[in-house]
Amino acid sequence: MQRRAVEVICYSGYAADEEPRAVVTRGRRLEVAVIERRWREPDARFFVVRTSDGARHVLRQNVTSGAWTMTS
Repeated sequence: MQRRAVEVICYSGYAADEEPRAVVTRGRRLEVAVIERRWREPDARFFVVRTSDGARHVLRQNVTSGAWTMTS
């Protein structure tokens, strides 16, 4: 699987970037239909999401830089 940098639009409630709502990749905006799983590791936050096109993706946010990557 290949990981690529993406832009993630997030809901921000009590914390910034609380959960992903949409992913922009290769010029396409994909709405997050369902967050299937989420977890934290010391250096990153992860979300397994299903997008509006029916695909499943793993989103990873580096907690230091805030940068997002996606693995399909």
